Amino acid sequence: MIPRFLRLVLVLLCLATSSFRLLASGQCLPGQSAALLALKQRFTLSAPRNGISPPLHSWKEGTDCCRAWAGVTCEGEPAKVVALDLSGSSISGGVHPALFSLTSLRSLNLSCNRLNFDSVLSRSFEQLTNLTHLNLSDSGFSGQIPVGISRLRTLVSLDLSAPGLCSSSSLTLQDPDLPTLIRNLSNLRQLYLDGVNISAGGRDWGRALSTSVPNLHELSLSRCSLSGPIDDSFSHLKSLAILRLHENNLSTEVPEFLGDFSSLRLLRLSTCGLRGSLPRRIFQLPHLETLDLSMNPTLSGSLPDFPPGIVLEELKLSATNFSGTLPESTGNIRLLKTLQLTACRFSGSLPASFHNLTRLVSVDLSINNFSGPVPSFASSPNISKIDLQNNSLSGPFPGWIFSLPSLQSLQLNLNRLSGTLGEILPPADSLLETVDLTSNELQGSLPMSISRLQHLKILRLASNNLSGTVELSLFGNLRNLSILDLSYNRLIVQSNPAAAFPSISTLNVAFCGLEVFPSLLRNLPRLTRLDLSGNNISGSIPDWLWSVGSLVYLNLSHNSLTNFQSLPDFSNSSLIVLDLHSNNLAGPIPRPPPSNVMVDFSNNQFASSIPSDIGSTLNFSIFFSVSNNRLTGGIPESVCSGVYLQVLDLSHNSLEGPIPGCLVAGEINLRVLNLRSNKLNGTLPRTFEAGCKLRSLNLHGNILQGAVPQSLSSCESLEVLDLGNNRIEDAFPFWLGNLSNLRVLGLRSNKFYGPVWTPRDGKYTFSMLQIIDISSNRFNGSLPSECFQGWKAMTTASELAGKKTVVAFKFLDLTRLYYVDTVTVTSKGLELTLVKILTIFTSIDLSNNDFHGSIPPAVGELKALRVLNMSHNRLTGPIPPSISDLTMLESLDLSKNRLSGEIPPGLVHLSFLSTLYLRYNRLVGRIPQGGQFLTFPRASFEGNEGLCGPQLLRPCTDATVAGYDIGGRASNSTVDYSWVFIFVGLGYGGGLALVFGPFVLWGEGRRWYNQHVDRKLLAILPSALLLLFDFCKDAKVDSAESLEEDPFVEWDEGRQRRFCVFCTRLEFRGEKVAIHHDRCWCTLKEI
Repeated sequence: MIPRFLRLVLVLLCLATSSFRLLASGQCLPGQSAALLALKQRFTLSAPRNGISPPLHSWKEGTDCCRAWAGVTCEGEPAKVVALDLSGSSISGGVHPALFSLTSLRSLNLSCNRLNFDSVLSRSFEQLTNLTHLNLSDSGFSGQIPVGISRLRTLVSLDLSAPGLCSSSSLTLQDPDLPTLIRNLSNLRQLYLDGVNISAGGRDWGRALSTSVPNLHELSLSRCSLSGPIDDSFSHLKSLAILRLHENNLSTEVPEFLGDFSSLRLLRLSTCGLRGSLPRRIFQLPHLETLDLSMNPTLSGSLPDFPPGIVLEELKLSATNFSGTLPESTGNIRLLKTLQLTACRFSGSLPASFHNLTRLVSVDLSINNFSGPVPSFASSPNISKIDLQNNSLSGPFPGWIFSLPSLQSLQLNLNRLSGTLGEILPPADSLLETVDLTSNELQGSLPMSISRLQHLKILRLASNNLSGTVELSLFGNLRNLSILDLSYNRLIVQSNPAAAFPSISTLNVAFCGLEVFPSLLRNLPRLTRLDLSGNNISGSIPDWLWSVGSLVYLNLSHNSLTNFQSLPDFSNSSLIVLDLHSNNLAGPIPRPPPSNVMVDFSNNQFASSIPSDIGSTLNFSIFFSVSNNRLTGGIPESVCSGVYLQVLDLSHNSLEGPIPGCLVAGEINLRVLNLRSNKLNGTLPRTFEAGCKLRSLNLHGNILQGAVPQSLSSCESLEVLDLGNNRIEDAFPFWLGNLSNLRVLGLRSNKFYGPVWTPRDGKYTFSMLQIIDISSNRFNGSLPSECFQGWKAMTTASELAGKKTVVAFKFLDLTRLYYVDTVTVTSKGLELTLVKILTIFTSIDLSNNDFHGSIPPAVGELKALRVLNMSHNRLTGPIPPSISDLTMLESLDLSKNRLSGEIPPGLVHLSFLSTLYLRYNRLVGRIPQGGQFLTFPRASFEGNEGLCGPQLLRPCTDATVAGYDIGGRASNSTVDYSWVFIFVGLGYGGGLALVFGPFVLWGEGRRWYNQHVDRKLLAILPSALLLLFDFCKDAKVDSAESLEEDPFVEWDEGRQRRFCVFCTRLEFRGEKVAIHHDRCWCTLKEI
């Protein structure tokens, strides 16, 4: 019990304290009350929200401003207003000058409003001489910062920042500039100028801060148009605890002296153009809680070993060049809440010590090369986001992950996780909203328990190996589900008309075995995106489909649809993307939706002309394709109204008439124009305007005439130019060599004439060329070495190795949509259409012209070359030995020239060479043996009377020729043979024939004869002998080409089939040798 007198003392003390407080904050002075009311009258107040009134609604005349007015703080006797806090009060309008009569103010906070300071004089602020804290951030303050602020010598905290990117503030700091603003503010401890346009170099702003405000604790200058490097004088600011310089173009290395800022708690240098390696000492700062260096792609480094006791809570290194592994000591960062390492070059397994990070809230390690299993986060009850997408994680899917109580977003897509999903056992109040497991190796069926994820909004399971039958009603209980993607599995999706998806906006069920349009689509009022591609839907497209929901994306490609129930009227449609390609749709082509961005009607059976007013529906189009149909008529000029068109593909139709000149001139800015394989005539458009954006121009296979317009050189971005199979008559367009991005040049089968040359000034080098086809023209003259030496892109085999990228053009930046071009080349004796042009594919085709002279040795410098065709010319001289340096070469055709000399022995080392034609030249000497040469047929060498070797059944008798092996060294190889041995074998066989002849005339005897004679022949003749007679028994064959005049093939009149008589090509079958004619395919019985 407390004695009574003590209780009395306590009561008296409380009364005394209350009296003191009343005295200390007496009634508001009338002048200050009037100033505040004037301020309020100038403001525009917002209406109350949710029953809560803004602070200024409590400012009423006749009440005490010190006691009853929100946001007002008074001190002293008489009471004076010392603090005014109207932050976030939703007020707008002008600022009354009466504000600056409140000279007793020490703290003024007007942040997060929409005020107008236009009526405030630049020197008004200097009247507030007692201010220690001024916060006008995001308040609508704009223009030049008033010079009066620079005279507030007592300021401790100054915040003029505009934090939001969409803020209306546009403050500048020019007059005064930064040095002038802070020159007299030596007491400043906090300076926030985010978003203020300072526009100063590293030396200026660095020295101004270190000289005028050396005791700063907090500095925030993000988005201030600062440039670097960070001046050494900045090292004097060692008291800094918070440093934000993000989103400036510092373009510098991270200074070593930042590792000496022992008080630093927050360091944010994201998006600064940092380069070099990050000093590791920064990770060891004892008080560092937040480190954000993200969005600096040239900043490199690795994570150190983290000692126990580190206080880091937030680590962000996304989109940098950091690499290496995550150390096991990562588990020592026990206070870590946020870990973001997106789009770096980290690799290795994720450490098991993640289980020590009990305070984790968000983990984003996406777009790296992490491998191994998903680590356990079971000890992180607060974790809400796990993003490990686009790595190489493997192992069984971690089913426990669904049981994390706070998890809201799970993204494990683009990995190699396997196994089944298993039973999903989420907590009763699961918060999970996003599950993305796209592009893994998951198997098995979809568990029914997935319907327990009641808050699920996004479910993506595409591109796995899930199987079984899925009824869409399984997801009917997920009332919040807005995105469902089951595409590209082995699922059979069925739909129940009664299933309800009240919130669904995206439904992707591509390649899911659907055979009809799901009737539940009629009941999806919010549907905006529908993908039914790659199913087995046949018949008509029903009319009701066009009125489903508010579709902006519809993909029905790769089905078996034949027609529309009725020709759709898209005049009121909101479709932006409409993809109907690769069906069997017939009839007239429908008019595209007026708001379309992408329309693809290709690979169908549409048979009509293109509507003359098609341009009225292409006002917003970026991609329009009607290729591979049966369209006739001309190309309407109205198509040029599509000024945003980037891809126009009308190829593989029967379009006639001229090419509208407006397609390459005027306002249209096409990137891809494909008119291949039509019946277009006339000349090429004469005027390609300056600034032409074309990257691919394909006019192959038309009836175009005239010359190549020199204005085409204006298309500086051109990568693919294919004018093949036309009637163009012109000299070699050497000036195209000035196009530094040109990868593919196709001029084949035209009427080009004259020499192929380039000026010696080095301006026209075709430096990026990887495919050139000028075959079947009238070119003549010699082949200049300068041409081959200029084709630099074909000389970098080591750089191209392993880079199997495709020449493709991205036409919609916010999507993954690409246009992949095609080109026709002759490779390995076949005319091929490359649907995808790999950047590693290189080809030179100069065949069927009238070139003469020798082959330049410079061709051997093209180390990346894969196909070389110089056949059907008048080339003379030897085959350059430098061709042996083309280690990537797969096909070499020098046939039907006048080449002389020996075949370079080094060609046998070309391990990728699978096709060789040297026939009909004047080559002499022995055919090299070994390597791929053992597989080449007689046809590769025929027509060279001076060649000898087993491929031609012509022995080499000259000792100077026969004494060289594949490497050019003397050899006594057993592959060499003599006709003496052959005649011995024939004599022995003839003797056996005399003895066993009668058996041969009898069926059973013939089989007995064949078996025993074959054994004797194989016993006597060495198995390595390359010349061996063999009858193909009863095997019938088909011929690869016309063989009527072939002396090694006879005709079976009875069965009208060709069959082998005797053979020249080796086939190894275990230890036995069966040899048959190279132009026949024989099914030989076992010897």
